Amino acid sequence: MAANSINKVIGSEFIANIPTEEVFTMPHKDRVNGIVYASKPLNYQGTLIDGFSIEFKDGKAIKVHASDNQEVLENLIKVDDGACMLGEVALVGYDTPISKSGILYYNTLFDENASCHLALGKAYPTCIEGSDDLNTEELSKLGVNDSAIHVDFMFGTKDLSVIGVKKDGSQVVIFEDGNFIKGE
Repeated sequence: MAANSINKVIGSEFIANIPTEEVFTMPHKDRVNGIVYASKPLNYQGTLIDGFSIEFKDGKAIKVHASDNQEVLENLIKVDDGACMLGEVALVGYDTPISKSGILYYNTLFDENASCHLALGKAYPTCIEGSDDLNTEELSKLGVNDSAIHVDFMFGTKDLSVIGVKKDGSQVVIFEDGNFIKGE
């Protein structure tokens, strides 16, 4: 999905994040495996967490490391049962205007436009058709993470490559050298 959202009360479209450069999706809460290294510091409730990585196994953060404020990161993933899982995967080209500015705003709504990012915590199930009619238990069965938090952190770099895996197992390059592959 991308920028537009629907106001469910009046039924009109709106853009919640302006500016926005992201294309996002919702990861399955139990299927995230690997290590991610943050490319920018995270300002969490006024504390700067820097030089950090998070290791995931079967959806849960099992190990964290930070050169600055590791204890804050450790506590962040313990807020509730869903805080140690991902709720968002967003791709943002490295050559966005905010990225090119070189400015770190220490505000996620701006900084997320400078880099690919992930979010710990709550997922937005809007990527699932018909999700508006599902309760929390039904959403969980579909892999939607629930949490009191949704905290974005950046992992995009100038040399980032992203390879998608289709249902049939074939692969497609989505991102190369920090940017989307141009369509044919």
